[in-house]
Amino acid sequence: MPLQPITSVPADRVTVRPVHEKDLDDLFEINADQATTRFLPYQAWTTVEDGAAWLARMQALCASGTAQQLVIERNQDRKVIGTVLLFKFDEGSSRIELGYVVGRAHWRQGYAREALRAVCGHAFRQLAIRRIEAEVNPMNAPSTALLRSLGFVQEGLLRQRWVGKGLTYDTHIFGCLAHEWRGGAAAT
Repeated sequence: MPLQPITSVPADRVTVRPVHEKDLDDLFEINADQATTRFLPYQAWTTVEDGAAWLARMQALCASGTAQQLVIERNQDRKVIGTVLLFKFDEGSSRIELGYVVGRAHWRQGYAREALRAVCGHAFRQLAIRRIEAEVNPMNAPSTALLRSLGFVQEGLLRQRWVGKGLTYDTHIFGCLAHEWRGGAAAT
């Protein structure tokens, strides 16, 4: 069975919902910024066509039934300030991977934490996901801190895991289990 679609996950200041073509202007602001895309597996967007190609890839991935590309929309003005990707859904193991990015103008304001808390809670409760995983470049200290604040546990280091943007790099692997989830903090 494919991943159940998420239509909307509300939180106090943001709503996480499926990406739409109309979001590409806001997403261009995010993905054209070299600082924001530093740890992403793709180059910063330089043209409108880059955004259209990304959207086509995400739509194809979602059509496979193993992923869903979502956006983080700020409730006060409906501006898209980031994305959340749930991908590599494995129905037999009830596991999924998590990826995310928030535009630099919105860093350190709690938006990512609020959005991920809502999405992870939804995945564990409504989608019956048993395990959520995330990979983080060891140099990405803010992302590491965010995952830990949500109750994810660093489970290991995958040496020379990826080659991207001409560099070979390690990743930390994080995991969170449904029975550990307490709304964003690990069980004690």
